[in-house]
Amino acid sequence: MEVNPLDTVETVSEQSSDRRTARLNMLVAITVAILATFMGICKVKDDNIVQGMQQAQANKLDHWSFYQARNIREEIAKATVVQLRLAAAGRPVTEQASYAETIRNYEKLAVEQGKKKDELKAQADQDQKEYDAANFHDDQFDLSDALLAIAIALLAVTALTQQRWLYVGALIPTGFGVLMGLSGLLGWTVHPNGLIRLLS
Repeated sequence: MEVNPLDTVETVSEQSSDRRTARLNMLVAITVAILATFMGICKVKDDNIVQGMQQAQANKLDHWSFYQARNIREEIAKATVVQLRLAAAGRPVTEQASYAETIRNYEKLAVEQGKKKDELKAQADQDQKEYDAANFHDDQFDLSDALLAIAIALLAVTALTQQRWLYVGALIPTGFGVLMGLSGLLGWTVHPNGLIRLLS
């Protein structure tokens, strides 16, 4: 049986091409699997952060509502003190002692409400700080999610077109996406403010 050298070269070339294609497809599949797993982990953490943000927001609203209630009580107590003093001024000296005791009680009430109001303001401010800190990490996860979605889309095109340069290009958003995801998971302060503002 006669062997044609050209057929042998074509067969070897096809086998080599098939191996390169299979290798590229394997790299794409492994990369997508790793990214999907990483995105799942980030999603769990991000959902927990969002729940914390919602709780901080609810706490802040509650504290400001109580603050307003304390403020109203304080103002009513102060107004009552003024009214009692005016009323006492027109009364005989023998009756003014009973007014003085009531005035002291309302002054004490006004002071107590003022202190409680200040405490509530401090709690509301703390709630806002907690919300802002959680939002900082939520932004990191949002950016990670967007970048990794772009990377997976590029990997899908790579699998279809078999263009190795597309795989290399997909590694760029992959790297930044993983960096942002790790920043959110590990509490790093990596936060591209300009990009976040652009996307907000």
